[in-house]
Amino acid sequence: MGKWLVAAMLLCLLATGCGTVARNETSPSPQNDDRVRAQQTAPRKKEISSPKQVAAHLELLAKQIPGVKGAHCVVMGNTAVVGIDVDGKLERSRVGTLKYAVAEAFRKDPYGVDAIVTADMDLAQRLQEVRADWNRGRPIAGFAEEMADIIGRIVPQLPRDTMPERTRGHEEASPKINKPL
Repeated sequence: MGKWLVAAMLLCLLATGCGTVARNETSPSPQNDDRVRAQQTAPRKKEISSPKQVAAHLELLAKQIPGVKGAHCVVMGNTAVVGIDVDGKLERSRVGTLKYAVAEAFRKDPYGVDAIVTADMDLAQRLQEVRADWNRGRPIAGFAEEMADIIGRIVPQLPRDTMPERTRGHEEASPKINKPL
């Protein structure tokens, strides 16, 4: 049994050793390289030193897009969240086109490279309120309050988590059903 195992291992080693071919070629030098080389043409991202100025700049840039009525921007670190105001009667495809146009304008701008564009009316209003809180000198508290409001709207309310009015102060006035669905 041991002889067969040794023979099989030697056969495997020989088979893998024979698969490599000796190459006399040296590594290609840059002079012999026929590939096309291109310089980076995308705008380099600028470091954000004044979030208020960058927010105002991105808002102005978004408002220049035809069809955008207004824009509200909040800059956090190197990321900007921009809510755009559009006509409420526009079709969904047209709203998507406007968001794309704003994002494209931001892509070409050094400050707008890492921007998030939304056309949700509620989020745009919340961004405006966050920006107003920042201007009043309460950036963290304003942001936290608005995030709590946004999350409060996202979290679903399940019917089985509600209690009737008459049982709120009194425990178990009627049997509670907590069976999984």
